[in-house]
This record gives sequence, structure tokens and C-alpha cells, in this order.
Amino acid sequence: MSIEPATVWADWARAVPALGPSTVHDAPDDLAAAAVLLTRAGLGQEHVVYEQAGIWYFAAGNAVTLTVDAAQVVARARGRTWIVPIDGRPLDQVAGAVAALGRTGAADRHLYGWAAFELAHVLHGDPAEAGTEPLLHLIVPSVEVALRPGKAEVRADGDAWTRKIRALLTSEPAPDARVAADAQVAAALPALPDAERLIAAGGHAYRQAVARGVADIHAGLIGKAVLSRAVPLPPGDVPDFAATYLVGRRANTPARSFLLNLGGWQAAGFSPETVVEVDPSGRVSTQPLAGTRAFGPDPEENERLRRELLTDAKEVHEHAISVRLACEQMESICRPGSVIVEEFMTVKERGSVQHLASRVAGRLEEAVGPWSAFGALFPAITATGVPRAAALTALTRHEAGPRGLYGGAVFRAGTDGSLDAALVLRTLFGRGRRTWLRAGAGVMGQSAPEREYEETCEKLRSVVPYLRFQSLLRDSENLSG
Repeated sequence: MSIEPATVWADWARAVPALGPSTVHDAPDDLAAAAVLLTRAGLGQEHVVYEQAGIWYFAAGNAVTLTVDAAQVVARARGRTWIVPIDGRPLDQVAGAVAALGRTGAADRHLYGWAAFELAHVLHGDPAEAGTEPLLHLIVPSVEVALRPGKAEVRADGDAWTRKIRALLTSEPAPDARVAADAQVAAALPALPDAERLIAAGGHAYRQAVARGVADIHAGLIGKAVLSRAVPLPPGDVPDFAATYLVGRRANTPARSFLLNLGGWQAAGFSPETVVEVDPSGRVSTQPLAGTRAFGPDPEENERLRRELLTDAKEVHEHAISVRLACEQMESICRPGSVIVEEFMTVKERGSVQHLASRVAGRLEEAVGPWSAFGALFPAITATGVPRAAALTALTRHEAGPRGLYGGAVFRAGTDGSLDAALVLRTLFGRGRRTWLRAGAGVMGQSAPEREYEETCEKLRSVVPYLRFQSLLRDSENLSG
């Protein structure tokens, strides 16, 4: 006899250890470096750093998890395992688990995790294309730290965690001096001597894929596709994810940033936009960015490119399509009349590029929760295409292999109804012994393959110059193309 999912989630939620009260401690003013210090301390087998609205969150611990694949949700707590079939609606089961956790009295617990791009095939496309790998992974952390200038707020499921955090952030030498020294060490690690050569790898194959995408558009199969290319790091190169994050964050201006070792993935990323932001009151927004030009050290050239971006027919058309679809997706989950475009076609500087940016906001229908909002807006329009299902099919045809985290999301969610999801772009990826980068461009009927290829190069320059390595082995044959 099958057991109702609600019963399963109630049983799982009761097994989740409670967190103690918050304690506040002194902390360094350099928040990114302080967060990296915590990741290097070995506090948990899995950890996440998530930067949101000027706060750096650190979360660790892998005893309590939720993992979704194309067939089921697997939950773990206190050494026990629960399995619930998804029946084609995986986010309903995640929402049920989070709601059950909130009903145990944990009204202010947070979960951290990621969603792979292939989750989109289950939500909006052909589930057979989703593969067998995990599509979403969440932890309910054993310890969570909110870092603000000079202050760290700590919550943990035992005093031992709190003591360790306090010792790390306050022990001698003075914490500000220690994190400054750590940052100097990170910056001094080896960098790529031939960054531009790595960025250019695979250009011929990508230009061919763009040409095929343009042909699809002219044939009426799709309206837009965001085609991407992977750039593997040569075998033998061992990147330092924490150092790359710290050095790259110094040079980037992301909407969100993250550093994680979670669910089999490592990632250090500087997200240019959010997929969805939901607050406990039910306000929801999304931030489509589409349309790109380089952004560099020359102010006059940056201004020239900004004006060009605002008047380029292809870029403006691409952005307008993204905003229109964002409005349609928001209207499907929001109260009638509440959806508005709060910001339209401004220019946002994001590291080595500048983008056309808009923000669409609304109020969720009473029966719609944050996970339904995430499902409606995931994957981001600006990483997929239009219409969504047809674009997913086109990406399967024109890209080699699954994307994994690229184009997916990293998020922080709460039992209070909040959810903040960053789009995974401008990211260093690691899985097993493989490490790589990836970048894409929006392909329209007016697209020129050479220009779209150059756009991917511009985006890769937000990460490649800041890669830092534990060891570095050049292999010129792996940089051809």
C-alpha cells in the first residue's frame, strides 16, 4: 500500500534536527574573504556561499537533503531515507516537503541548493530528455551564517558548530588581517598564461551551430535560441574554486554570486541576473537580461558600445521578446492586473560585459507558492529561447551533451515562503575530475555567427582572467579550435 506524500514529508520533517537560537559574533569587514575562509575550514562535506543583497550566506552540512531526478524525490535525515515518485510534478513534492518542515515549528529555516538545466525537460518539455542524473539538490544546513560588515549571525543544530565558527572568525591573528592575507595568497596563485587562447577554443563548431540555429528560425521552428559552448580546462589543470571565486568577485559586478561544493558539483559563479525572487509577502519578480556588448577599461569605448547596444535592432528585438515572455509567464502565476514592468531596457554592467536589463514584478495568486513561481519562470528565458518547448528541442539538437548546472539555478529558499534563485552563468564548473567553463548567446533570425561567437568570448572574459590554480599543466593540443 502506497503512503500519501504528505505523510512522508511530515515524517521527514520531524526527523530534521532543529536549529538553536541565533548568536551574533564579531566578523571581518571583507565578507567575500570571510565566507571563503569558512569554506576552507572543512566544516561540512557540503557547503554553499550565496551572496544576496549585500549579505554573504554560508551554509554547511549534508545530513538533511532533498534530491530530485526524473522519476522521484529522495529525502534523507538522521540516517533514514524516504522516496516519493514525482508523477511529472517534481516541484509540488519539493514544496510539500518544505511546507511540512515549516509546520514543525521551523518557520524560519532555509534551504540551499541547485537546479540543473535539464529539469526544464520535466517541467516544460520531453521528460525523456532529462536523463538519469539528479535534476535538483537541496540541503537543510546544520549551520547557517549570515555575514554582514563586522558581524556574523550564526544558527546551528549544536553548540559545536557555533564554537567552530566563532573561533574561525575571531581567533588570532586578528580576523581582518587573516582574511586579507588569505586574499593575497589567492591572488598570487597561478593564473592562465594564455587566457585568450582558451577563450577562443571551439569557435568553428560554435559558429556552425549558430548557423543551424538561424536556419531553424527562418524555417519557423523557433523564434530564438540561446546556444552555448563548453570550454574544457586542459587535463592536469587543477583550479582552486575558492581562490577563483574570491579573485573573480573582486573584479565582477554580479546580481548574485555563489561558491558551492554540493550534490556532486563544484561551482564558482558570478550570476548576472535572477531567475525569480519571491518574498514572504508574495511579491515576485524576475530580471531578464538580453542584449550584450563588451565592457572594459576605456570609458569612451564603453559609452559608444552602450549607445550601440540601445539602438541595435537585433539586440533590442531579442530583449523585447524576452520581456514579453517574462510578462506572460508572470501573468500565469500572479493576481490579475498586478504584473508590471518596473524597469525596462536599462543597461547593467556585469563584469566584462554590459547588458540590456528589465525587471518584471507582480503579486502571487493566493494558491501559488514560491516553488510554483520557480517552475513557471525556470529555466530563464535568457538562457533558453522562444517558445520554450521548441527552444529546448533545438538546444538538444545543436549542443553537445547536457548542460548540467549551466543555465540552471542556484538558490536560497525559506519555509517562510521566500525563494531567491540566481541564473547560473559566468561560472567555473567542476564534476568529478572534469572542470570547464561555458558561455552562450541569443540567436535570432538576424544573427551573424561571428558576432554571436564574439559575444561568448566577451562573457568568458568575466571568468577566465580570474581563474586560479592549485597546479597548472599546459597542453596546447587541448586549446585548438
